[in-house]
Amino acid sequence: MRIVFIGGGNMGAAMLVAILDREIAKPADITVSDLEESRRQYLKQEYAVSVTSNNRRAVKNGDVIILAIKPQQLAEVMTELSGQLKGSQLALSIIAGARINTLRSGLNHRRLVRVMPNTPAQIGEGMSVWTATDEVTERQKGWARAILGAMGSEIYVDDEDYIDMATAVSGSGPGYVFRFAEAMIDAAIALGFSEDIARELVSQTMLGSVHFMQQSGKPAAELRRMVTSPGGTTAEALAQFDRGQFTEVVKQAVRAAYHRARELGN
Repeated sequence: MRIVFIGGGNMGAAMLVAILDREIAKPADITVSDLEESRRQYLKQEYAVSVTSNNRRAVKNGDVIILAIKPQQLAEVMTELSGQLKGSQLALSIIAGARINTLRSGLNHRRLVRVMPNTPAQIGEGMSVWTATDEVTERQKGWARAILGAMGSEIYVDDEDYIDMATAVSGSGPGYVFRFAEAMIDAAIALGFSEDIARELVSQTMLGSVHFMQQSGKPAAELRRMVTSPGGTTAEALAQFDRGQFTEVVKQAVRAAYHRARELGN
């Protein structure tokens, strides 16, 4: 499989590393097109891939063209690449908010995969939700699964509306988790812990709790009840969450992110 990256930023590089680590493609079969000379040289020296600043030249021989640019660069790149992709090539977009109809008309291309990844993909613990147009072959879907699976977990959905939903849950979700961790760390410091100890306490508690949830297979609500003794410390803390309408605030936040994703896509 020959892979071309249009954009070599953080997410593009994360995908590149995952692809190489899982031996999905060899360095000789990967090309990265990026505007920054320093970035190109870094990627070439670090990973032994081919680099260029010419997007049109880059896409000529790729089986999979990965669009890993910023949303504000999309219009310019689509103008540059419109009509340049072969009908048999697969274009895979990780561009936030870029809907399939936009990509189809802008690129004048029909074999498209749209992906909503998240930042833990940079350490191989990502969650990617993706969909594909009808023209994408089963073989090409297999390529997409392999690439996205190399970065963590992947879920295929048959309706693009789920991509906006995933944007609000898993795409933006790390931000919610980090905000909650930030609040817990601040609270631990306020109790008297040093910042280093507070951070370790919180990060390991969150990590262990998530692994416990995954391995137990039990619903989150059941696990919460298991650690909440009536009249105990956890019950007292959760009562404060309830008084602050914690659950409703989270629902409102996720809904707000979903509506914003829809706005950006339109």
